[in-house]
Amino acid sequence: MTPATSSIATVVGADDPTIQALFADAASRWRAAGLNVIGLIAETHGLENRVCRAGYLRDVVSGKAFSIYVETPRAETSCHLDTDGVETACAELLKQIADCDIVVLSKFGKLEAERGGLAPAFDAAIEAGKPVLTTVSQRHRKSWTGYTADGAVYLSPDEAALDQWRASVQKSATSL
Repeated sequence: MTPATSSIATVVGADDPTIQALFADAASRWRAAGLNVIGLIAETHGLENRVCRAGYLRDVVSGKAFSIYVETPRAETSCHLDTDGVETACAELLKQIADCDIVVLSKFGKLEAERGGLAPAFDAAIEAGKPVLTTVSQRHRKSWTGYTADGAVYLSPDEAALDQWRASVQKSATSL
């Protein structure tokens, strides 16, 4: 997969922990190179024998970890994802979008497909014309395609693909 000049990039083809590590590394490298990269990277809770791996969303800028795991799921679901924690992390991130160069969002998943979770951050970044890097599971690919009007580019899960995309969106931004 080669990155076209699209400001929305979706990494596919690897498991979530691999993609999240790739995102954390890219954000760190790009920040060290002088870009104002913001975002939320997912980290697992590290608990054994759990189906749900939701743990934390870590703010790329501050390093603050927002808990997104609840021990006891709400009555209407078996999911251990704490929607309040995701919304709190999102609210903090929204304050950073106006002045950033790139937004890295852990994923577009069930909450976002239902217009919750990190959807306000996706909306704000896209509306502001900020490049967005994320991932989406196969299960939510149809919602993602509808959400982005099929305007996202799909990238391989490797450093070179991410760097090539970043360079293409930087070039596009400087030529305006």
